[in-house]
Amino acid sequence: MAESNKVKIKEGSAEILSEGHVFYNPVQQFNRDLSICVLNAFSKQYQTELKTRKKSAAADVVVAIPNEDDQCQVGVKCETGLNILEALSATGLRSIRYAKEVPGIKTIMANDLSIEAVESIKENVKNNGVDHLVVPHMADAKVLMYTSMSDEKRFNVIDLDPYGSPSRFLDATVQSVSEGGLLLITATDMAVFSGSTPEACFVKYGSIPLKARCCHEMAIRILLHTIETTANRYGKYIKPLLSVSADFYIRVFLRVYSSPLMCKRSSSKQSWVYQCTGCDTLTLQSLGIIKPNPSQSNPNQVKFGIPTGPAVNSHCAHCNHRHHTGGPIWSAPIHDAEFLALLMSTIQTERLKALVTHPRVLGMLSVIQEELHDVPLYYDIGKLCSILKLEMMPVLTLRSALLHAKYRVSFSHACRQSLKTDAPMEVVWDILRCWEKLHPVKKDRFLNGTSLKAILEKEPSNEYNLVDIHPEANPESRKKSLARFPENPAAHWGPGTRSTLMVSDNKMLKSIRNQNKNKKPRNVGDDLQNLTIKRQKKDEPTTEVEGPSISMDDK
Repeated sequence: MAESNKVKIKEGSAEILSEGHVFYNPVQQFNRDLSICVLNAFSKQYQTELKTRKKSAAADVVVAIPNEDDQCQVGVKCETGLNILEALSATGLRSIRYAKEVPGIKTIMANDLSIEAVESIKENVKNNGVDHLVVPHMADAKVLMYTSMSDEKRFNVIDLDPYGSPSRFLDATVQSVSEGGLLLITATDMAVFSGSTPEACFVKYGSIPLKARCCHEMAIRILLHTIETTANRYGKYIKPLLSVSADFYIRVFLRVYSSPLMCKRSSSKQSWVYQCTGCDTLTLQSLGIIKPNPSQSNPNQVKFGIPTGPAVNSHCAHCNHRHHTGGPIWSAPIHDAEFLALLMSTIQTERLKALVTHPRVLGMLSVIQEELHDVPLYYDIGKLCSILKLEMMPVLTLRSALLHAKYRVSFSHACRQSLKTDAPMEVVWDILRCWEKLHPVKKDRFLNGTSLKAILEKEPSNEYNLVDIHPEANPESRKKSLARFPENPAAHWGPGTRSTLMVSDNKMLKSIRNQNKNKKPRNVGDDLQNLTIKRQKKDEPTTEVEGPSISMDDK
């Protein structure tokens, strides 16, 4: 195709040419920017771990430790650096940006199954001057990973960003990543996680989702559950570093290690979820339990067991409704606090501050740092008030009441009105009962069989401070007005369509242009004639039509 028919795309430090049949979506620039930030932090962590392993080797073995100033610079090939695979590369933009914006890289394989895509990658790699780092490759991603399972062929980093579900690639991915390697995995099929089609989610991910306001975090936990159980089959386990829900997708960053012993702990990291059909109260029950083994002399030795259950009664203790059962989901932390600290310091460098979406990266990571990492899932404050038909309770007032009661509380990065707390749900309902005393609900709303009647007819068991704002109620990310939950910057903000170049508004304009294209122009006379016939059939008064005017005869 002629050069004039190609579209020039500039993103970050990369500039590529692409044709309409090669997929590119500008919506995911935040995804790529965040991945670059994570890889910068991981590259630093990887080099530190590499040096530690070399220093701990036998003293008589002389090992040359690379000079970081010479080897681990951006755009310079590092012989001890990361071996990266972008399994589904399309235009090659992501690989090129990695090569030009991430230090400590040995090689990047930009793979795609499409001949047109690979030709585009080759041209773009050459034009950007990164052919010493990026290797274009054409193969089925699964076949490539299945043939890269030997130690010398495994990848330190695998970036898996498919159109839709990544589930079909996971088996090959966990086997072809190196020990302690990093996986960057995206899922864009959010409708499957929403709970509308639980059978489809079970087919793809082996888990049942629930229709809950916390569906975005549940989506992350379902994906992590699927990756963990896939890795367990090969004596491996995962360690999530960062998990985000953004726009129309979820993105997880995790490391994979080998340890049959740690695999035995996997059942204790997975849980069933019970959701009340009336008040939406969530209850988790672990699939396995770990307890100390008192008969052993080794205090670190543990005993694995099966929990008793179920964790809930047949009817909800708060509103007497029944429960839905979902899961299993990953119920262990979805972020690593140590890596988050490293990542936050990494994004403060001048090079990463130049990223277009840096304000959003900083805002989201700040909220994630403030999250309660040991509390799975969250509630929506607006939904809780809606169940009880209450006047909306201010976020800071509810957070303050919980903090005054000596409980922990935080937001979730996935929802603006989220409530993540270690307080029992009975305490939350109690606080809302106290709020109802100040803002009464109309008595005609107290209908038999409703959650509202069952919850609000009970008297609060304690008094809660709803007046004084706790000094920790307003988190630092909110005080600093960081870009925590930005609005969609454009219309039709979504994943687009497979193999479509989305760099202009042509698609939107075309849809508007073709709207009602096949409909015939409406004729007022025909419409009125049809109306007259219908009314005559019903013995209704008719309408007389004289030209364009309408008059009604009263008979």
